[in-house]
Amino acid sequence: MNFLSDELDHYVTEHSENEPELLVQLNKETHQKILQPRMLSGHFQGRVLSMLSKIIQPTNILEIGTYTGYATLCLAEGMVENGRIDTIDVNEELVDFQKKYFDKSPWGKQIYQHTGSGIDIIPTLNIKYDLVFIDADKDNYINYFHLILPIMNKGGIILSDNVLWSGKVIEEVKPGDFTTKILLEYNQLLKTDPRVETLLLPIRDGLTVSRVK
Repeated sequence: MNFLSDELDHYVTEHSENEPELLVQLNKETHQKILQPRMLSGHFQGRVLSMLSKIIQPTNILEIGTYTGYATLCLAEGMVENGRIDTIDVNEELVDFQKKYFDKSPWGKQIYQHTGSGIDIIPTLNIKYDLVFIDADKDNYINYFHLILPIMNKGGIILSDNVLWSGKVIEEVKPGDFTTKILLEYNQLLKTDPRVETLLLPIRDGLTVSRVK
């Protein structure tokens, strides 16, 4: 869902940092070959992720929901020289596609791919994280939050995507719409949990920035 007119959206993109050529290629191939290319972060949100990562300068990054790896590479841009990214996705059919682009980047050896459920994989990661990006199955956002908080460094940042859910968060919840209900609960959790301070940005489908106290 776009909250700006197409003309303003185009102006914002044109006056933001250019999309790196490798990501142009990744964007194009995703749209040509992969189902649901709308899931891609894309140029503008990718530059937002890159800028936030460069400001944070994380050593360890956790991404829940890799898709084709676009956001992974954006987050890697701000990582310190010896940093590490753990990225989790349930779709094993995308692993080779992701790896092809990871290996073309400067960070191929620093990106660790995990295939399976984040609920199962996160407890096995014996690492403290400075930056986490949640962009997987929305029904588990609350579960992910409770799993990652204990493995976050103080001052670490949690980014949560799609928290406006195409505007459904301000509409009457339809019977059986479990996902919108969960996202409403998640947004309220981020607002009220004393362990984090939160800012919800109206970028694309909503991006929450939560800082661990």
